[in-house]
Amino acid sequence: MNRIFQPRIWFLLVGIACAAMLAYALYVQHAEFLDPCPLCVFQRIAFMWIGAVSLLAAAHNPAVVGRWVYGSMLALGGIAGIGIAGRHVWLQSLPPDQVPDCGMGLNYMLETMPFGQVLSEVLYGSGECAEVDWLFLGLSMPAWTLLWYTGITVVTIIVLIAAQRTKV
Repeated sequence: MNRIFQPRIWFLLVGIACAAMLAYALYVQHAEFLDPCPLCVFQRIAFMWIGAVSLLAAAHNPAVVGRWVYGSMLALGGIAGIGIAGRHVWLQSLPPDQVPDCGMGLNYMLETMPFGQVLSEVLYGSGECAEVDWLFLGLSMPAWTLLWYTGITVVTIIVLIAAQRTKV
């Protein structure tokens, strides 16, 4: 099996990739002055979860059962990220007349509403989430994060299955 796809190396690379993506998001926010919408903030949280789990798995270097525990926790974050980014991409693809109105800011919602209601409001989306302010190779930032979440989740499962078959 290729060295890069050994579980410990893979978890380390995923953790580094998540840190790099979060660093870039902070750069875009603070240097390019592109403030994140609430869905973007939730996507960052999913990357933080995946990155933290991955770095813990790389540091711990568990045996088979532990790998699957870490892999499951990583996949949970990946699936949440896929859902959030998918919703964001969908909002961005809506015709202008179907875009929801802009809502309250995330900080205000967190201060005044119970968390369940905040989660519901954020996932419903708002007009600011439908704006496409950044493109790379024709894809918006949420589309790129959707690809990253999907790739990380799928390849992690493949790496764990391959490692189990080869007894690594």
